[in-house]
Amino acid sequence: MTPAGSGETVDTYAHPETLVSTDWVADHASDPTVRVVEVDGDVHLHEAGHIDGAIVLDWHFELQDPVERDFVKRESFEALMSRKGIAETDTVVFYGDKSNCFATYCLWLFKLYGHEDVRIMDGGRVKWEQEGRPWSQKPSIHSPARYAAQDADLSIRAFRDEVFRHMEARRPLIDVRSWAEYWGELTHLPDYPHEGAHRGGHIPGSRSIPWAAAANTHDGTFKSPAELLSIYRDLDIDRRGHEVIAYCRSGERSSHTWYVLTYLLGYPRVKNYDGSWTEWGNLVAAPIEKSEPACDE
Repeated sequence: MTPAGSGETVDTYAHPETLVSTDWVADHASDPTVRVVEVDGDVHLHEAGHIDGAIVLDWHFELQDPVERDFVKRESFEALMSRKGIAETDTVVFYGDKSNCFATYCLWLFKLYGHEDVRIMDGGRVKWEQEGRPWSQKPSIHSPARYAAQDADLSIRAFRDEVFRHMEARRPLIDVRSWAEYWGELTHLPDYPHEGAHRGGHIPGSRSIPWAAAANTHDGTFKSPAELLSIYRDLDIDRRGHEVIAYCRSGERSSHTWYVLTYLLGYPRVKNYDGSWTEWGNLVAAPIEKSEPACDE
């Protein structure tokens, strides 16, 4: 499916094979070629209860470089996957809390390193819980594998210089943070004070479309294709080859939007700016826009 134009509607996802149901996960529990991976914002959730056999990845400590502000290098990624028992030929299904926000970040990183078959369990932990499916407290142990990653695919990752050029050319930029962050009222989220910025606001010309608008509030599943299209229709990104960059605070929430635009709506050139506001809001001479406080009469 190609991206729909401004007057079109869609009734199917562009790449429905990348989104699986809780039934599909339950039915493939014993499939040796499938690895279910949990990635949460709250790292304690997995220990409290997880899908039986699910591998846990800590997005903050295991997937980030311990020295540079970057995710792990290729060799470290290969070593981590090998220890976890994941092979590059496996079908990897991600799920987690917060409407799969951190799960999509992990999927984005896997695609960056060339993993072919990656999927999201629609609804994540909330959907599994609502359906009364069982949780396990047993540690998930898999035999070590030999993982071979590819060179990083930078066609899905944006860096600051590219964002500058994108901004100056007035190409589509999506700020997926909350309205309070977009307008500069908040410089960090309450639970992440160490990931704030000196200045609040947004990148000039960026549109505010909070990432959670793509998810159903009652169970964390993705909205229908038609509903998603209506959210992003006005971005002028329906022309083939028209690139869009999404950003948030540090790349997790924007990966959710990247997944929606790339795999559910089928836009061909979408990048995640994972430096996001913790880089831009601290960057010397980087322009920002923000709301002006109302003047008291």
